[in-house]
Amino acid sequence: MDETRDETPSKAARSKARHRRRRTTAVTAGVPLAVVAAAALAYGNGFGVFGEGSQAHADTVADVATAAWATDVADGFASVNALGQNGTYGGRDGKTVTVKTLADLEKYATAAEPYVIVVAGTINMNPVGKEIKVASDKTIVGSGTSGHIVGGGFFLGSGVHNVIIRNLTIRDSYQGTWNDKDHDFDAIQMDGAHHVWIDHNNLRHMADGLIDSRKDTTYVTVSWNKLSNNNKTFGIGWTENVTADLTIHHNWFSDTEQRNPSADNIAHAHLYNNYLEDVAGTDIASSYGNYARGATKMVLENSYFQGMKNPVQKDSTAALVQRGNVFSGTSGRNESGGTAFDPKSYYSYTLDKAADVPALLKAGAGPRSTIGTTATAATTATASTKAAAATTLTVAKDGSGQYSSVQAAVNAVPANNPSRVVISVKPGTYRELVKVPSNKPHVTIQGTGSSRKDTVIVYNNAAGTPKPDGSGTYGTGGSATVAVEADDFQARNLTILNDFDEKANQSLSGHQAVALRTAADKVFLDGVIVEGDQDTLLLDTASKDKLGRVYMSNSYVIGNVDFVFGRATAVIDKSVITLKKRWDGTSAGYITAPSTAANRKGFLINRTTVNGDVSASSFYLGRPWHAGGDATLDPQTTVRNSTLSSAIKSTPWTDMSGFSWKDDRFAEYKNTGAGAGSASSNRPQLTDAQAADQEVADWLGDWTPTAS
Repeated sequence: MDETRDETPSKAARSKARHRRRRTTAVTAGVPLAVVAAAALAYGNGFGVFGEGSQAHADTVADVATAAWATDVADGFASVNALGQNGTYGGRDGKTVTVKTLADLEKYATAAEPYVIVVAGTINMNPVGKEIKVASDKTIVGSGTSGHIVGGGFFLGSGVHNVIIRNLTIRDSYQGTWNDKDHDFDAIQMDGAHHVWIDHNNLRHMADGLIDSRKDTTYVTVSWNKLSNNNKTFGIGWTENVTADLTIHHNWFSDTEQRNPSADNIAHAHLYNNYLEDVAGTDIASSYGNYARGATKMVLENSYFQGMKNPVQKDSTAALVQRGNVFSGTSGRNESGGTAFDPKSYYSYTLDKAADVPALLKAGAGPRSTIGTTATAATTATASTKAAAATTLTVAKDGSGQYSSVQAAVNAVPANNPSRVVISVKPGTYRELVKVPSNKPHVTIQGTGSSRKDTVIVYNNAAGTPKPDGSGTYGTGGSATVAVEADDFQARNLTILNDFDEKANQSLSGHQAVALRTAADKVFLDGVIVEGDQDTLLLDTASKDKLGRVYMSNSYVIGNVDFVFGRATAVIDKSVITLKKRWDGTSAGYITAPSTAANRKGFLINRTTVNGDVSASSFYLGRPWHAGGDATLDPQTTVRNSTLSSAIKSTPWTDMSGFSWKDDRFAEYKNTGAGAGSASSNRPQLTDAQAADQEVADWLGDWTPTAS
């Protein structure tokens, strides 16, 4: 950007007896559910600081697809930055290993280092009821629908954190006594853990709980699971403290008698889009559905209750707010009362219509045989067709690929290619300029290393760098190491760097040095590092009158002056913005410089951490860039639900080139951290109503970014 810069046991003893009801009739084991259709997955919130291994190394060919599960991060309360843990991303820092034996599963699940553990077969627990003590920073995921844990489960003890359990069937520790008080054999038990995501599992027919979240376990999200054929299904509590936060959404409870769930002394229990079904004509009859106990505050939204007895009930001391639920053939207690909380003050989420929930969950809950985020069987087939049609071009510095440079692979993409071309780049440092022209859409550039740091595309042009042909200098936009002008572009698991040395080039006029420039629509940046100093990330459009949407997630942006700038409609979500010192060691800078056209969305920084080794109160969140002095522009930056370090000034917005930030659109909403502040004339905050219109979906419109 060519602008002048400012240089300047008592708890345990409250036992499970509190949750007991009735039943003495034994039931037989159910039939495994092979889910081949998919449903929309609500992945996502809060992935502030995260590990460097953005794509786990796959040890077998079969694991390449399964490893895609490891790139996902939790939504709901598991996404919230707290207790020293920023979001829940499991073992994505570590290697991917495939296990088929109990010994190997236990070896890796209990290891100190992070792992993505792929369960590729049926593992029988020995002895029956064994619960493997999972350590922190683990993803345990089934390979397709083949990952079964039989006769036992997993235990997450006090302090264990950042654990993901996905796509598994955990079943059959049942010992023949329905209300079994002697065998505490759970599928997943958590005692004092935090930041746990339990997703897309089939949990059934256990001696005790399918899920027990106990003893102040908190920041948990339970999503898209099928829980069935069980008595004491999902208990939460066993504590006198009121500190736990849980999100429970898109789960299918089928033929489960009680604890569906029972939530005792939960500070924030958010339940939405669940399907609770008492199947007629079976031996299992529901005792109750969702139950708020003790001092619990529960919000229950857009769920569907079919044939349940006492579908919703609460203690006199609990608060339970209902919205939009459907009750079909239910009887008995259906209660609400008191005031609870606003889940959107903690994270963003999208509700499905309650009437759609049964079909949605019958299609999509439980383990999936295919990887993806599509909404229906029909769209799954379409996505599979597109994936099959994708062409892969390999790049390797050592000559082992089809091409030795990234640009050579881009050049090989045919003009106006109709389908996805994946440029798979092996680890190495590629010192080159890369340009994806506008007539080559649907290109993905993806590093294949175990870390986004393994594959680096780097160059060192600056705005003032003379062109080799003597035709002048590059200018800001022309300085980009990687320039993307083609729609539907994706970058994943790599670093894009401009290493222009300002200190060594003080005599050069024009130190703006772009690492990545985008001037296209539907650009998806996932798991990348974009690093520079001044003007690191230029998010632009093909022209002033064209829309250019960019979605960046699980990534790092590093710089110091106006290092996120341009006129695109762009979201930086669940990422890290790292502030760095100037070339002379001073701390001073600006994060954003939007040049948004009027009536367009500008920059949205959402669920992101802003930090860096710089002085306190030395950085602005942004300033308005009226490119070329264009007074018709209406620059916009919104920073919401993010963690701001002390480096942010208490007056975080400032003027630029004679244009006042107060005449444009700059605001915050529910930020936290030492750099956050209360509303004032110099620090505008969105109201709840305004914030409801400034969420990710409002920026992206009809586009849902999906990894390809």
